[in-house]
Amino acid sequence: MKVITGGVTAAKGFEAASTAAGIKYEGRKDMALIVSRREAVSAGTFTSNVVKAAPVKWDMRLVAEEDCARAIVVNAGIANACTGEEGMEYCQKTAEAVENTLGIPANQVLVASTGVIGMQLPMEKLKAGIATMVPELDSRLESGREAACAIMTTDTKYKETAVEFEVEGMCKGSGMIHPNMCTMLSFVTTDLAISKDLLQEALREDVKDTYNMISVDGDTSTNDTVLLLANGMAGNTKITEKDENYQKFVEALRVVNTTLAKKMAGDGEGATALFETKVIHADTKEHAKRLAKSVICSSLTKAAIYGHDANWGRILCALGYSGVMFEPEKIELFFESKSGRIQIYKDGIATDYSEEEATKILSEEEVTVLVDMKMGEAEAAAWGCDLTHEYVTINADYRS
Repeated sequence: MKVITGGVTAAKGFEAASTAAGIKYEGRKDMALIVSRREAVSAGTFTSNVVKAAPVKWDMRLVAEEDCARAIVVNAGIANACTGEEGMEYCQKTAEAVENTLGIPANQVLVASTGVIGMQLPMEKLKAGIATMVPELDSRLESGREAACAIMTTDTKYKETAVEFEVEGMCKGSGMIHPNMCTMLSFVTTDLAISKDLLQEALREDVKDTYNMISVDGDTSTNDTVLLLANGMAGNTKITEKDENYQKFVEALRVVNTTLAKKMAGDGEGATALFETKVIHADTKEHAKRLAKSVICSSLTKAAIYGHDANWGRILCALGYSGVMFEPEKIELFFESKSGRIQIYKDGIATDYSEEEATKILSEEEVTVLVDMKMGEAEAAAWGCDLTHEYVTINADYRS
């Protein structure tokens, strides 16, 4: 397996386009279209929020009821959430607009939205955007990248990655694009031939250790969606059981999802640093995950990371209220970054560490807290970002 240049168009048979439809943002692209040249089996995971946006409901039904999908339409600026029956009708109309221009059946068109809750989509602009994008569809890497840029909201960077791996002598590509952490949207493509059930299982299990292990502010969006399409154009023998080829795909999917999950966490609203917590030597995997997530979700710890302050007490506190029982006197804490590694806590007390060195380590764009539980062999990682003044600024006037 190797990481290659590209994103959602890296896999054979996938095309993308984008346009400035004027849905909410002026002077920038705000719509994207992803299309498979032939039918693709689909898988998806969706927000756990009881309040689900119309596109989430639409996609949940299509992924569950339909064998195939061929297109994904995405808009930025308006979430199409809490929009009643009209919002659901707009999902149908969006899919029908693709059907009318591309000939793809409406029940094979998935939709996704990110932006402000409670506003209705301007359907005429959406339809015009689809009509503009269809002639521009192509498989160039630039088209995938521009699509990634088009669905940004408060992001500062587009997010994509691709890997190539081999099964039965055939190379496969897998790509992904992401917008912002307010709403987590992820679109993954592969030219692998695989059964729908195994595709869904692979995605469902992988999400637990990737997207579900990131947090920017603790909020769960109404629109969170991960969609995975596999069109089989690589020509491999279809994977129908959990054999070696399936495991290779699972490994590739983990690389893609982990890479993009970290990129999303590091580009949280107002963030200046990716904040990672690694828990090692825990007694169980579940406990390791709970401990790691507790630390990266701690507002006090996130603020300390922003201030480059080695305030290890906040980390210990977050571990303590995670719900996992442990002996504080046995664990060890470290800070790590490309500037070095320093131990800050051992045997129940602070070590004789240098505050100056700790500040230097914490001043990098990627910072890791390593927690050694001294309890077993389980481990887990979680990713977040620092908490800054800019986060409040962005979210205080997000609708304007």
